[in-house]
Amino acid sequence: MYSFKNDYSEGAHPRILNALIESNFEQDEGYGEDSYSRKAIDLIKQRIGRNNIDIHLFSGGTQTNLTALSAFLRPHEAAIAANTGHILVHETGAIEATGHKIISIEVEDGKLNPSHIKAALDAHTDEHMVKPKLVYISNTTEIGTIYKKDELEQISKFCKENNLILFKDGARLGSALCSAENDLELSDLATLVDAFYIGGTKNGALIGEALVICRDSLKEDFRFHMKQKGALLAKGRLLGIQFLELFRDNLYFDLAMHANKMAGLLRDEISKAGFGFLTHSPSNQIFPILPNSLITELQDKYSFYIWAKVDSDHSAIRLVTSWATKEEAVSAFIMDMKKALKCVDMETEVELYQK
Repeated sequence: MYSFKNDYSEGAHPRILNALIESNFEQDEGYGEDSYSRKAIDLIKQRIGRNNIDIHLFSGGTQTNLTALSAFLRPHEAAIAANTGHILVHETGAIEATGHKIISIEVEDGKLNPSHIKAALDAHTDEHMVKPKLVYISNTTEIGTIYKKDELEQISKFCKENNLILFKDGARLGSALCSAENDLELSDLATLVDAFYIGGTKNGALIGEALVICRDSLKEDFRFHMKQKGALLAKGRLLGIQFLELFRDNLYFDLAMHANKMAGLLRDEISKAGFGFLTHSPSNQIFPILPNSLITELQDKYSFYIWAKVDSDHSAIRLVTSWATKEEAVSAFIMDMKKALKCVDMETEVELYQK
């Protein structure tokens, strides 16, 4: 059984494991003050091209989101998110548990735009309601779509004009930046958003996300918030070592490119077989719409999520590739799909003949 369920089924890139082993008996400072974390943060700053940013290392995405949003927002302020947003759907009410409402906006492609944000502002008019203050977006989105530069510029401009905080979830940022359709650079994010994070957990690290705070007013006392939320690790070097390894050369982006390439192979062959997709997803997540009979056949050898029911005979599944997805596994999936299709076609022909 080969899994296409997610991009964190495997452990970590061997270089990271080797670096962890080689440094194991060294003594270093704790709570992110170690030499590895400091070097990793310096490398990320160089890659972004700015020194006037703060970078903090976290263990996971939900912890990053809840720590950042609860730190950035006053008690009566709320976040705006797409109805598919991770903080709304897949974080067990973590943001709400910190006392902040999430205003859900219905979207078709997983992405917010200025008109969506304006609608939320227009609907919250006085002190009897929560005050929309932070705009939450993710790149890639939960359904594999990506933000283009002009889209992010429009959102950024609107947020600045309306004194809103723009926060980007980057759990799959590597896949977004390495997409063939992407026109954003890592350096653009530090100009266009107030805070974002670089996801490591889903791109070759054992654990780890690097939160980048660009807006000065959001930086003060942030380590206090981290400690209060259990995010300030005594052995913070474990995160620093991983990000140092990912960013000391192009490894972070090479791994994301591999994941996208494997998804592209699946996408192309599924398209050639005549099937459509639930979303246009130029990233490492794809959502093909397949006959339920074919899905059942494929489930004998592969694990994946059935994402949505399309009609009585068809469903959309989610296939996710990772930094470690084997090309032979992708080829095997494609071959098994074609074999199953032939069987389905033959059964249909027999039924028609019998009639």
